[in-house]
Order: sequence, then structure tokens, then C-alpha cells
Amino acid sequence: MPDRACYRRVMRILRNKAAVFASSVALVGLLLTGCTDPTAVPSAGGEGATSTASTDAAEVVIATGGEPDSFNPVLGYARWGDGKVVEGLTRLGVDLVAEPALAEDLPVVSDDGLTYTFTLREGVTFHDGQTLGADDVVATYEAALDPDNASPVAADLTALESVEAVDDRTVRFTLTHPQSAFVTTTTLGILPADAVDATSPQDVVGTGPYQVDGYRAGERIVLSAYPDYWGEEPEVTRATFLFVEDDAARAARLASGEVDAALLPTQALGRFEDDDAYDVVRRDTADFRALVLPEGGEVSGDPAVRAALHTGLDREALVEGALAGAGRPAFGPIPPEAVEYSDVLEVEPDPRAAEQTLEDAGWAEGDDGVRTRDGERAAFTLMYPAGDTLRQNIALEVQAQAAELGIEIEPEGLSWEAIEPRMATDALVYGTGNPYNADLSTYPLFHSSRAFQGFDNPGGYDSPEMDEALEAGRAAQADAERVEAYATVQEQLAQDLPWVFLAYVEHDYVIEAGTWSGYDVPLVEPHEHGLQGGPWWNLPEWTVSGG
Repeated sequence: MPDRACYRRVMRILRNKAAVFASSVALVGLLLTGCTDPTAVPSAGGEGATSTASTDAAEVVIATGGEPDSFNPVLGYARWGDGKVVEGLTRLGVDLVAEPALAEDLPVVSDDGLTYTFTLREGVTFHDGQTLGADDVVATYEAALDPDNASPVAADLTALESVEAVDDRTVRFTLTHPQSAFVTTTTLGILPADAVDATSPQDVVGTGPYQVDGYRAGERIVLSAYPDYWGEEPEVTRATFLFVEDDAARAARLASGEVDAALLPTQALGRFEDDDAYDVVRRDTADFRALVLPEGGEVSGDPAVRAALHTGLDREALVEGALAGAGRPAFGPIPPEAVEYSDVLEVEPDPRAAEQTLEDAGWAEGDDGVRTRDGERAAFTLMYPAGDTLRQNIALEVQAQAAELGIEIEPEGLSWEAIEPRMATDALVYGTGNPYNADLSTYPLFHSSRAFQGFDNPGGYDSPEMDEALEAGRAAQADAERVEAYATVQEQLAQDLPWVFLAYVEHDYVIEAGTWSGYDVPLVEPHEHGLQGGPWWNLPEWTVSGG
């Protein structure tokens, strides 16, 4: 008898219009007899051993985008507390408000806002059997602050002066100045003190509801329910995440029945939207796409070129074309719903004004339609990650619109490894953003201390005025102070235009219908939405509803 998960996959293959020839009973039997588990990976059971799939809907196979750069939270994995394997002192609920996780309650905060004291839950164990203690919290945060680790999390913790273990279950954080977003930063996943430098996913030990059960670099990771989890045991006890960078390949795997759910671009939804076998899940986001125009770019760093692109690009047309309508125009890093939002960056598309800006700066139209100045063509390369259809479409739309202004842009799809060393000189279609706090969505991107720290401040933007405004916003406690500081941040962006913001993108997913429930929640997503986000953001809370 084939297992239930395999049976579901075969039935979806047969429902697919391209597989209608497979309707014979004999072929059905052949498919079921030969059905193998696509999630099988070598396990600790010995050389060549395999981990087999669950025999019911307690297993799920999900195709995400690329593999995370690291599975260590100190190095940026699950930055907002949705790591499944690792957990922080706090986590963010559907309303994006921090709630206790490994801490018994939210912290006790001193009157001056400089100390935060947490009490840890009793009886929490790591997946290797060690008991969670205050020393583990201290070691994790000290590792995040260690300059040798170049942790992206360090950008969120610049106000943190020290962290100490008061006793086995009490941790005290001391800040150099108040930071209104500090509680949100305590979603950082906690590791055992002796494993904070883990690199391989199989060496990352957390306290979460799932533990790593198998891993193949660049291919997949398998998670299984941790039997001694301090919280409620999840109904989905096994989850396989396939790392599939190519959008078309994810869609094909879903349609063929190889996977149960997938992250997909809007353009790939058509084949699934009218099929009752699938459920399409759409998520609002604070995830923007922008052109990073590096300070060192000979053309992209020119103020007139930047101003022309900011004024001359039609963002509505870009959303309708490159995003197939699944998004909205963006003008800055802070979403319009935030109290700190200012409209100072908003512009109506005005190609004529953009052309005049270029003319005034000496960029004259050439015989081939490309502007030149002092023998230099108004031309530059625009990088994007290869396999990312959405960013490719954005690059092509920007290329077409910029050509009308006399600016020649050459899109180039590359691996992230190839992109990173060129960010100082070549423009990039960049994506990031979060809905949690204006501080955490601006400081890492524009403070000069974060220039080229991983993918923080990728263009190397350096402005003393911006640094001062960002530091004021980070330290501000009163709402009015924060609003004033971030108004200055946005005014400085409008003046310098280090980036040209384009659109907030909708996140789209498809999942097998009728098998699970509890995944469609009203969550506004950040940029991070592969392994961590999506309908599987709350995977431990899914319930099995049929199948």
C-alpha cells in the first residue's frame, strides 16, 4: 500500500491536464507501485540510510526560492523570529507585536529605558538535550556583536552595551541610550553557548518545535518535530523545503505533484487559480524593490542621472507590467501605513522634467538616442539575481523606460556570489523591507557604518547628515521625536537619491487545497519569505484537515 503523501502526489499528476493520458488503471497502479519519497535524505541511521516520509498528511513538501546564506541566527538567519528550528526571547505575532517565546514574559524595563530584564522559561531544552540557560543568551548576543562575525544582526544592536546573566534564568541587557525598537530585536534565535559558531544546518542547535533531520547543500533541508519541545507538538511533524531558485521550475514541480506548496511569481499563478486542487494565498508586504545606485558608479552615481530616474520612471506602469499588477508603487523604505512615513519622496512621473534635468547637467542626446557628456555615454549595468523572474522583469521594464530618457541600462543576471563584489560600482535591483519599525528598516540600509557589511548599505552611501538622523530616530522614545527624525531621514534620501525606489511587491503562494488549515492568516510580510515566511510562517500551528 503506498503512503498517503505519495498517493496525493500521484492523484495530482493525474488531475493535471498534461497528464490526462495517464488515466488507465494499469498506469495508476504502476505510478503508485513505483512511488518514491522525493524528500528522502541520508540520516543518522548509517551510511546510505534514508529518512522516509510520513504515511499521512503530517508531512509536507515545499518549494522555496534559494537556500539561505546561513542557518545560524547570529549570521542573520530568521532575523524576525520565524526560524522553526531556533527561537528568540520573543517572537512576533500575526499583529507584528512582540510576545514572549523563550522568555516567560515581556521584559521589565527600567524607568530610563536603559535596562531590559528577561526571565527564561523553565524546562526548555535544546535539540541536543542541553537545558536553556542565561549563559546561552549571553553567548548568542555577544557572538552577534563580535566584529569578527560580521553579523547583519549587529546593525540592529548598536545601542546594546552589555548583556549579562544575573542568574541561571535571568538575563539583563544594558543599552548606551534608549532604543524604541529593542524588544523587537530580541527575536534573535538563541543557540547553546558551545555552538554559537555553527555553520552547517546540521550543527545549528535550537529550541524550536522542529529540528534538522536531513540536509543537502543547495538542494533541500528536512525538519522533523522535536519530541521534547517545551510548547505544543505540531500536527505537521515533517517538512521538507526544496531550494529551487528558478521560478518556472518551482511552478513545474508543483504542477507535477512533486511538491505540496510553493512560492511563485504572480505570472505563474494562472494555471493554479482555476483548479480546485490548489489554494492561492496572497500576502500584503512591506517588501520593496529599488535600484541601488552606487556612490562609486561613474554614471549611476551622477546626481542628474539619479534625479532623472527618480522623476522619469513610471512606477504604476512598472507595477502593471513587471509585477502583473501584484504590488504598489514605492517611493521610500518606510511603508505609507507607518506613522513615520513622509510623502517628501513621492513624485508623479514626468519624463520631460527628467530629460531637462539631464540636459541641464550636460547630458546631450547622441545620434543613437543615448546621452553623452564629455565623451562618456549615459550607460550602466543593472545587476539582478539570475533565476529571479520578478527582478528580471523589473530590470527589463526599467531598461525600457530609461531608454526613453536617453539612459542605456544593460540588465545582467548573476549569482549572489558574483553580485556582491561588484556592488561598489554596479547598480543592483535590490529587495528588502519590514513592517516592524522604521528604525530597523532604515538604519542597516543607509548608515555609513553598515556600508558593504554583507548586503547592508550595498551602494556604500555615506552621509553625515543621514547618520545623525538615523541615530536620532533610533534613540527617540517619544512618538513626535521619532516622526521628526524619520522625516529628516526621508528628506535626506530625497536630496541625495542614493536609491530609486520602485514598488512594494505582493507575495504569492500556492498550496494543495483541503489537506491543511490554519495557514491563511492576515500577516503583512517582510522581505524574508522563503524558508521562514509564506503560509508556512506558522507551520507549527497548522492542523491536518483531510487529504
